[in-house]
Amino acid sequence: MFNSITDVPGIKVGHYTDYKSLTGCTVVLAENGAVGGVDVKGSAPGTRETDLLKPGNLVQKVHAILLTGGSAFGLDAAGGVMQFLEENSIGFQTNTVKVPIVPSAVIYDLDIGDPNVRPDKKSGYIAAKLASSVPVEEGCVGVGIGALVGKAAGVENAMKGGVGSYSIELGYGIIVGAITVVNATGDVYEKGEIIAGAIDQDNKFLNISEYMKKLSFNANPGENTTLSVVATNAKLSKEEANKVAQMSHDGMARAIRPVHTMYDGDAIFCLSTGDLPSDVTLIGEVAAEVVEKSIIRAIKSARKVGNILSYKDIYPSNK
Repeated sequence: MFNSITDVPGIKVGHYTDYKSLTGCTVVLAENGAVGGVDVKGSAPGTRETDLLKPGNLVQKVHAILLTGGSAFGLDAAGGVMQFLEENSIGFQTNTVKVPIVPSAVIYDLDIGDPNVRPDKKSGYIAAKLASSVPVEEGCVGVGIGALVGKAAGVENAMKGGVGSYSIELGYGIIVGAITVVNATGDVYEKGEIIAGAIDQDNKFLNISEYMKKLSFNANPGENTTLSVVATNAKLSKEEANKVAQMSHDGMARAIRPVHTMYDGDAIFCLSTGDLPSDVTLIGEVAAEVVEKSIIRAIKSARKVGNILSYKDIYPSNK
């Protein structure tokens, strides 16, 4: 166990990072196919192929999930993931060809780095090709390189977000893991205390929840989003995968405040790669826990980029 989503059998993760332009993408591969579900609670999402994951639709399994920067422009990277999978004969079999199923979601990172550079087809291909089952690299990498938190008070008061992962083994071989990119309007909490978010010129937390009540609110719609992928080798139906995705949002609500706002595109995907019997409520509750802890790991793994401070700058003794 590496405390990473790649502990789940059948799951690989790869990053593409543009350190110069501060954008990138992250691919979660399930090359053997995984039953998929999704729950979108933010009101400013940028997504692709999420309708396929709804119960009642034909396709039962997906082959990858793409989390990407670049706002809606970054959805182009999904084409590269599809190309990689097609080259490896992975996809939904039609009468003619195999069509890879790659649901995707974006974060807005155009307010940091070069806004004219976004992940593209080549970026997605590289991330997919680099995917492996080793522990996930965390922090300012992949889709997390351009992530910020506490943007409700403006980018000038925000702190660095990033990518984090976590997993839990339940016994009987069942594992639940998550990977999350944190690019939130709100602050990030651990044990009821803010650990990252909007800060003033003295590096003191503004507390977005209280800041909002003073009507000093500068967040812009669609410029903030937290995205997670939850995976398990427990057997889930498509309906159950959607339920687990729904329950997983409790983890976001525990760690981010405010969350699921009109300004965020918060979404969680769920993948089931195995056939081990379990209770969907148990999987959903544990999924919420690994999402919460992956958010905290993302924050604690982030580093300073330019003038944007990170958790390690605010709490240097905890480096």
